[in-house]
Amino acid sequence: MRDIFEDIFINQPLDPTESARGSMRPKLRARFYKEATAGADAAGHPVLLDGKPVRTPARRPLAAPAPGLAEAIAGEWNAQADRIDPAVMPLTRLSNSIIDGVAPMPGPVAAEIEQFLGTDLLFYRASTPAGLVALQQRHWDPAIEWARDTLGARFVLVEGILHAQQPEAAIAAAVAAIPKGEDLRSGWRLGAMSVVTTLTGSALLALALAAGRLDTKQVWAAAHVDEDWQMEFWGRDDLALQRRTYRFAEMQAAALVLSLLR
Repeated sequence: MRDIFEDIFINQPLDPTESARGSMRPKLRARFYKEATAGADAAGHPVLLDGKPVRTPARRPLAAPAPGLAEAIAGEWNAQADRIDPAVMPLTRLSNSIIDGVAPMPGPVAAEIEQFLGTDLLFYRASTPAGLVALQQRHWDPAIEWARDTLGARFVLVEGILHAQQPEAAIAAAVAAIPKGEDLRSGWRLGAMSVVTTLTGSALLALALAAGRLDTKQVWAAAHVDEDWQMEFWGRDDLALQRRTYRFAEMQAAALVLSLLR
């Protein structure tokens, strides 16, 4: 079964646009199981295919820290038809990434999120036009205010794109909210937050989502304020929207992890 999972999940151009640039879709494995289910054991809640445990590409058990999460992963496997398509299994891919990459080395992942706090998307505001200024305020200020009122993190907002040094106390207060525990749930939450941070360009949006202050749609809209404003005036970019649809599935998977482990 090791070869099967390596073929399915390693070195696959999952993004549809990347597949198109390669002039071909990746070769998909035939479905080889009847049913995927969620189990329970000392290691957590494993995903089972016909009663047999699934393993990640690195040969670790694909086991979630909560039953609902394992059931959701199993749901992706059950949703596959004749072929197993990793492109429509974002939660499984995220789970593999967390188990194989984040859980063994959480420190570097937390450090990457911390780096975003110095140059977070939400700090850099437009001075004109008035419509864009208003949109940024509407979508970005809730996270800034939450960080200030709940975390005690008072960040500096600036106009333009020139770098502004953020107060060390503000960064430290936000960093304290990043999961750092070595338990299973902390590792999964950290991995999900890392995905949200990378997709949105904002650690503050990831923190607010993890805390339940903002929901998935609010975070996604906030991450695309500038892009949507540009499209409003210059027209749709179909390729960008196609890529955004793919990334939103990644976002939803990470948000589900954070919601079920909150």
